[in-house]
Amino acid sequence: MLRINNIKVSLDYDFKELKKLSAQVCKISESQIKNAKLAKKSVDARKKSDIHFILSIDIEAENEEKILKICKDASVIKEFRYEIPKVSDITRRPVIIGFGPAGMFAALVLAESGACPIVIERGENVDDRKKSVDEFWEKGILNEKSNVQFGEGGAGTFSDGKLTTGTKDERIQFVLKTFVKFGAPEEILYLAKPHIGTDKLQFIVKKIREYIISKGGEIRFNSLMKNFTCDDGKLTEIITEENGIINRIKTDYAILAVGHSARDTFELLYKNNIEIMQKSFSVGVRIEHLRKDIDKALYGSFAGHKALKAADYKQVVHLQNGRSLYTFCMCPGGYVVAAASENGRIATNGMSFFNRDGENSNSALLVGIDPSDFGSSHPLAGMYLQRKIEENAFKAGGCDFYAPVTRVGTLLGIDSKKCFGKVIPTYKPGVRFAGIDEYLPEFVCDTIKKGIPEIGRKIKGFDDGDALITGVESRSSSPVRIIRCNETMCSVSLKGLYPCGEGAGYAGGIVSAAVDGMKCAEAIISDMLKQQRS
Repeated sequence: MLRINNIKVSLDYDFKELKKLSAQVCKISESQIKNAKLAKKSVDARKKSDIHFILSIDIEAENEEKILKICKDASVIKEFRYEIPKVSDITRRPVIIGFGPAGMFAALVLAESGACPIVIERGENVDDRKKSVDEFWEKGILNEKSNVQFGEGGAGTFSDGKLTTGTKDERIQFVLKTFVKFGAPEEILYLAKPHIGTDKLQFIVKKIREYIISKGGEIRFNSLMKNFTCDDGKLTEIITEENGIINRIKTDYAILAVGHSARDTFELLYKNNIEIMQKSFSVGVRIEHLRKDIDKALYGSFAGHKALKAADYKQVVHLQNGRSLYTFCMCPGGYVVAAASENGRIATNGMSFFNRDGENSNSALLVGIDPSDFGSSHPLAGMYLQRKIEENAFKAGGCDFYAPVTRVGTLLGIDSKKCFGKVIPTYKPGVRFAGIDEYLPEFVCDTIKKGIPEIGRKIKGFDDGDALITGVESRSSSPVRIIRCNETMCSVSLKGLYPCGEGAGYAGGIVSAAVDGMKCAEAIISDMLKQQRS
């Protein structure tokens, strides 16, 4: 099979003509093309006068060696096959703590192997979880056990569902195909910037759960890890609390896939001498514009073309103060959502449905925070700083989960209006006007104020006075790393404990977390087989 790259087509191209197009590019007759399918599709919007698609097409054809010589953009590809070894005679089932992307794909791999994993998840199943989230957004009543951060599918379930990643691991193909298998649109297999949308994710994670159970896995919701026991440096037991009842699960293996908001778990690990180190993270705000304005700024006269979806952007500016401001988790046609998991603290996130057809587009505006900014050498100092910032935002918003909001015009000193212009906030349960200096460190405020006009030079209207700033965005990544051995994936402090995914500091997003979960599951399967042979 060959892949033909760098094929330029207009926005009006008919994608039913892939064979014909491939033949033209390869300079052969269409009859020589046995099969052609879209491998990648991206929008090239660098020149607003000439916005078009760039394609990669996979073909099976006669005389492929000849095509390689003729077409400089052709290369040989091999289809990735993900094989899961089988295990048997399981006496102590592996445990997975957390059922976000990392825990879900770890459970899927272990279930396929025959290991019959037990998953414990502090939050609710996705249907009950949605009810808890809706109640929080509508009434400001927070369920600390089940919310935007905790519950089936993890934080990604109530997000844009982005499937982009900077990693190049071949397992990504398995992750994407698995999502399609359980209901995601096939376009995620070829779009350069695939996403699923929270509306579709809620159904997909349920189907994956049902499949894991059909393969011998067990999922326990409303089940919180309270502690663990060990003997001679080896894990022996996971202690959980389910609906007020303490349970003990005997096990030799536990994948710790708790996500970056499981602060009580970080404290438990530290108390039990599991090696943890500080890690850089970022804080900032969410910025909202009208979707049509962003589309116009990025697509020009092509904005609104039927072949183009809502425009997205990714920007970074480096400033003279030595800091950088960057956009993160941009949600075209999306919503700023309340993402708190603790009472007395505010956290926000971005969310989009699959169609991305909301009135506004939003993005995080983030500033990096290094351990040198923490003010302490304590391994959990970054986490404590996150909490303090979120507490400040809670107070700035009025102490009822209303978020602090300000207009860009006010932030930049252009005006002092305390009323909304053309951009209406999407955050629920509500917002109150407050300056970012009421909750963010001074250097973060300074960087945001200086960085927005710089991004405005790249994206027309980004610094429009009516654009809205909502705080606080504080959960972009974990403030800790739970140290593990690179070869075994196991904690350096406790044999049998596998720190995994975003919360442990080894991933950044749905796909990379899922891949890390797979790798931890593979490590456990390998050790199981080794023990069976000995």
